[in-house]
Amino acid sequence: MPPRVDFTSQRLFVDQPLALSAEIALDKAQSNYLVTVLRMRVGDSLLVFNGRDGEWRATLTAAERKGATLTLVEQLRGQTKPGQIALWFAPLKSARLDYLVQKAVEMGTGSIRPVITRRTQVQRLNMDRMQANLIEAAEQCGVIALPELEPEQKLEMALAKDPERRIIFCDELHPLEAPTISLKDVARGSAVTVLIGPEGGFDPEERRMLLARPGILPMALGPRILRADTAAVASMAVVQALIGDWN
Repeated sequence: MPPRVDFTSQRLFVDQPLALSAEIALDKAQSNYLVTVLRMRVGDSLLVFNGRDGEWRATLTAAERKGATLTLVEQLRGQTKPGQIALWFAPLKSARLDYLVQKAVEMGTGSIRPVITRRTQVQRLNMDRMQANLIEAAEQCGVIALPELEPEQKLEMALAKDPERRIIFCDELHPLEAPTISLKDVARGSAVTVLIGPEGGFDPEERRMLLARPGILPMALGPRILRADTAAVASMAVVQALIGDWN
């Protein structure tokens, strides 16, 4: 059986429309990366995607460090839909935030939103850096449906904006039980949001607010306390396996 994704070719995200025979002019940074770092030359091939038009094989038709050009020769994969699972999380410090965003992409998250809680330690976010990490993870892992990076918002405002949203609340104080019990009433393929708290957990008043909200599904993540970035990966794995696309 042939592999689902070609991992032997270089992949590149380009924010331009993709179609057969289209010529794609790359920006200075991408051109320098291909020509100087990877030492690609005219006639070399690579894969490109934009999150909208699927994945294409392209040929390098001009190899200038400040202005390389690609020509699209064939579509390899049609565009897939974003995942049905959203991830809300309290922002973390830079290196751990980079890790969380990258792993969220790998785990098939459909959208990512930083939410500010009462115990959130990081108040200012570099959204451009988050977007760059998102794209880099997609390039490396064969993902062609980019998650939407939503603007940061206070937890209360995010909850009030969409009162019908079904939220899987990763609650370290929830009685220990198998996630299969917590999610037994959720149909496979359902649109849900996974909510991860900050270091130190949710404030008691926030927790009461969450547990009183319709559509909340509290879920324990085992007998050990996980770091927030680890909790994001663990919860996404559980949810994908039980109700997501790991079927």
